[in-house]
Amino acid sequence: MTDASARADAVYDKLVARAGEAWVEPRLERTARILEYLDNPQRTYRVVHITGTNGKTSTARIIESLVRAHGLRTGLFTSPHLVRFTERILIDGEPIADEAVVDAWDEIEPFIGLVDAELAAEDQNPLTYFELLTVLAFVACADAPVDVLVLEVGMGGAWDSTNTADGDVAVFSPIDVDHAARLGETPEQIAEVKAGIIKRGARVVSARQSAPVAAVLRRVAGEVGAEIAFAGGEFDLEDAKLAVGGQIVRVRGLADSYADEYLPLYGRHQGENAALAIAAVESLIGDGRQRIADDVRTEGFAAATSPGRLQLIGTEPTALVDGAHNPHGARALVAALGEYFDFDEWGVVLGAMADKDIPGLIRELVPVTTHLFATEADSERSASADEVADAAEVSGLRPTAHPNIVDAMDAAREWAAEGEKRAIVVAGSILLGGEAIALARVEGWKR
Repeated sequence: MTDASARADAVYDKLVARAGEAWVEPRLERTARILEYLDNPQRTYRVVHITGTNGKTSTARIIESLVRAHGLRTGLFTSPHLVRFTERILIDGEPIADEAVVDAWDEIEPFIGLVDAELAAEDQNPLTYFELLTVLAFVACADAPVDVLVLEVGMGGAWDSTNTADGDVAVFSPIDVDHAARLGETPEQIAEVKAGIIKRGARVVSARQSAPVAAVLRRVAGEVGAEIAFAGGEFDLEDAKLAVGGQIVRVRGLADSYADEYLPLYGRHQGENAALAIAAVESLIGDGRQRIADDVRTEGFAAATSPGRLQLIGTEPTALVDGAHNPHGARALVAALGEYFDFDEWGVVLGAMADKDIPGLIRELVPVTTHLFATEADSERSASADEVADAAEVSGLRPTAHPNIVDAMDAAREWAAEGEKRAIVVAGSILLGGEAIALARVEGWKR
């Protein structure tokens, strides 16, 4: 480990010592306060702000790749990370350098105590992990400096720390029920919170939504004079065909149509994410009326990646990781496995956070699951392997329970090796997926 890596890890240790991402309080003013001390770095570049329930990170990564292909300097802030926290902040498509983490923290740290003291005087909790990580991302992007920051909401929208930035473009991936205890129990209630990222005069693009959700987004956009466009209306994914390593898509954008474009990502849902990304970039560059040049689009799509989303981590036997962690995401995963892969039997290694709809997640996975290996991530938020196994039994499966990802993958790989057309997919939690990716690297599963 280099000295810079050690110092960056020390910054991360200071962050995780604070209230974690599971602790969420609806407040913007304290993030805004520390940003004021720092002269509001989030106002030094244009912002594409993205929220939704599923597909946020993949869409954000495609947007960033397309913007970078225009020759602009880019920042990307997403969550959570798979292996190392620097994955959350990309500068020009690469994880932030350790030195840049340290430099940004050195700028921020003198003001943390001031804001914490103000919070204490008001009987409020100190600045949290995510609040400070958001500030660090804003500062690092200003220091780079970037031209455009593609900014993914942490949770919700209106009161999320990222909403201290003003998005030139607000992007909505599909909205469904998730984090119900904090955001609301219906898609419409959740849409009200997420619609808070729409700023006056911004452009808004949205994936297909249910009629009640679309009505919320249209109303909020109208209230602030923002122009809104929906997939299936003003733009759309018109076709997606299987190709080696991904798919060939045809997209009708806001400004023009784009045919026979190679996208190195699996699943029709990724094609839909790409169409949403096209509309977002057209809105950012050219106000929705300027065609994206062929060479720019080809380069941007070709460079698009989505770690942890149908990511191949092993061969002999084949093993994939997917971030599906709710019923909507599981439906997309099941569809993609059937359309893009030719295996007769799937072993599903499943672990989930305790606050997720685990029975609903499993019900969606049943059609492709030959054997379910229930496990748990190394997190106090994780449901136990036994709890996951119990939920699987209710759905008619005969699971086995394994206390950690190492034991689960050992069992799954042994099972898969016993059949000619068996494969493994790890799902249910980004944290679990990250553990599987790290394990695969150490043990050299890809040949």
